[in-house]
Amino acid sequence: MTEAENAIRQRWELVLPVLDEQARRWFAAAEAEAFGRGGVSVVSRITGLSRGTIIRGLGEIAANRCAGPGRVRRPGGGRKTKISQDPTLLDDLKKLVEPVTLGSCRGPLLWTSKSLRHLSQTLKDFGHNVCHPVVGNLLRSLGYSLQGNAKRREGSNHPDRDAQFDYLNAKIKVYLASGDPAISVDTKKKELVGNFKNNGREWRPKNSPEEVAVHDFVDPELGRAIPYGVYDIGANTGWVSVGIDHDTASFAVNTIRRWWYTMGKERYPSAARLMITADCGGSNGARLRLWKIELQKLADELKMPVCVCHLPPGTSKWNKIEHRLFSFITQNWRGKPLRCFQTIVQLIAATTTQAGLRVRAELDKNKYPKGVVVSDAELAAINISRHEFHGEWNYMILPRPFS
Repeated sequence: MTEAENAIRQRWELVLPVLDEQARRWFAAAEAEAFGRGGVSVVSRITGLSRGTIIRGLGEIAANRCAGPGRVRRPGGGRKTKISQDPTLLDDLKKLVEPVTLGSCRGPLLWTSKSLRHLSQTLKDFGHNVCHPVVGNLLRSLGYSLQGNAKRREGSNHPDRDAQFDYLNAKIKVYLASGDPAISVDTKKKELVGNFKNNGREWRPKNSPEEVAVHDFVDPELGRAIPYGVYDIGANTGWVSVGIDHDTASFAVNTIRRWWYTMGKERYPSAARLMITADCGGSNGARLRLWKIELQKLADELKMPVCVCHLPPGTSKWNKIEHRLFSFITQNWRGKPLRCFQTIVQLIAATTTQAGLRVRAELDKNKYPKGVVVSDAELAAINISRHEFHGEWNYMILPRPFS
């Protein structure tokens, strides 16, 4: 290689990283013209550009023709889009990804995940030559993106749902204004106890995640933790009993009892009544006989009426305890394996918020057998007064005179 050719190579390697397509063509053409006779062949060999490209660059320089401001190619230059080459491609893609009626056998991807590769293969079966990256670009141009499931369907929508919420909120205001406690109760999700993965992430040294068991099988010695919570609406405080047996109405009411003697009685020394808001189902369900039997025992013991207002069916996520207590407990123990009951109790009790939430928690080792049968006679003995508005949801359990 001559000294002149070596100089061209050095200049080319120096400026190549900052040149676009048009600039590379023009640089090669300028070097070829400066080299003189045989310059096109020499520059083509050094840069790897074809002779035709360099000759085109010479013509553009000579004619002082530019592709236009902000452009590399002239308008209409470059590879044509798939849509322009295949006019029916976009319509067929829309038919594949648009929602189809469940049970219709006409949808070719009804029972298959609509991944880019599956869509691409199905389009090829329809006669379209398209790869999966192009399918992704086309979907984004149509306004599609990867979407997960959204938990928004609450189930049945009772015609008096909003009216029940208005009624419930009005009752809470009355109780709080008179200095009587109003609480929200519910069972939190049962948790496996042991060295198992807990969803969420925590700050740790890089590449050193906390190691847990590969399979989430129930440890027969540890079992599951059953957190049942009581949220004091007026005081912004919580109580959680962590059960080890079964989630029954007896366990639920005993948790309310422990809250009263541990926190409620001190907070409301002159209380004359107690209000409970609860879901319509579960261990505190509106139709559950044992729930009312246990509440009768509690009313007799405390010698005060217990008012119960249930949330309408299908609205459990609107329960105040869900977003004022349970959600913060979940945040507090994210990414921490719940290896023993003591860990669970301590993590719950350590939950706080900037709004002033404080929580107490205890382990409840009592046994609560399932399948307890309540007879019609026992049910009839309950001193219950049902409200005029939806008495199946709103009722008062009064202390019995002989208690």
